[in-house]
Amino acid sequence: MTPITDSLSSRALAAFLNACRLDVATVKPGNVSFASEGHGMTAAQFIASADAAAIGLFETGAPVGERMLNAVRRTREVAGCNTNLGIVLLVAPLAAALDEFANADVTLDTWRDATENMLARLGIDDAREAYRAIALANPGGLGDTSEQSVRDAPTVGLRTAMTLAAQRDSIARQYANGFADVFEPARRLHAIDETSTLALFLHFLSGWPDSHIVRKHGLPMAQSVTDDARHWQDALHRNGPGSVAAGLAAWDGELKARGINPGTSADLTVATLFVGGVAHGRMS
Repeated sequence: MTPITDSLSSRALAAFLNACRLDVATVKPGNVSFASEGHGMTAAQFIASADAAAIGLFETGAPVGERMLNAVRRTREVAGCNTNLGIVLLVAPLAAALDEFANADVTLDTWRDATENMLARLGIDDAREAYRAIALANPGGLGDTSEQSVRDAPTVGLRTAMTLAAQRDSIARQYANGFADVFEPARRLHAIDETSTLALFLHFLSGWPDSHIVRKHGLPMAQSVTDDARHWQDALHRNGPGSVAAGLAAWDGELKARGINPGTSADLTVATLFVGGVAHGRMS
């Protein structure tokens, strides 16, 4: 495998850190931001987590599972809680796939092909390390299944294990569909900024029930949040971000007062911003 070049490596790292910064710079209803903290976490913890996790995620030549475990360990050291497990699970195979490129001429199509190849090679060692990372992060509700539970030792490779969870978890689904839900919206990005971050977040939240909300509060609650997100997505498209700012801020407060955090939608947003930032070479 050809090592990632300095220029592409630097670009990827910058795109990841920028995506994580936009995650908390943008007021996304129910999520932690600089303007609106919540769920017992602060925006500063998310920034520190991104810096720490990046060391593990972008270790050239490291296996995917090892990247995950190192990233989660470093995150726990600086944040003391689970701030970015979903991001880590999404970004690790994407970052590992970039190792295949001998120069900076990576496109969305070639990167997606490389990611598919990477996913096909994920083995049981990757699954073991990923399970250890998930157990260390200790997210609420993840792994509550009778088949290949993260509470047990895996007996299949990581992609197979994730595919078994794909129907109930949209992060796991990316392992089954080759990150289609990330690469397709990345293709439509015209900028990497707060406006595009909000639009992406509402795209994911309005597209299907957020997996994190489903695990914590059940499908009916998650579906109601998705229905509300469709209203705000339409308003954003019709009238622009300025017209919805006050309404979204009020909705943000309501969601946090009820302990509702659309965390999976935020994770998918970060992964898409990362992919768009690398492939298009655009930063805010």
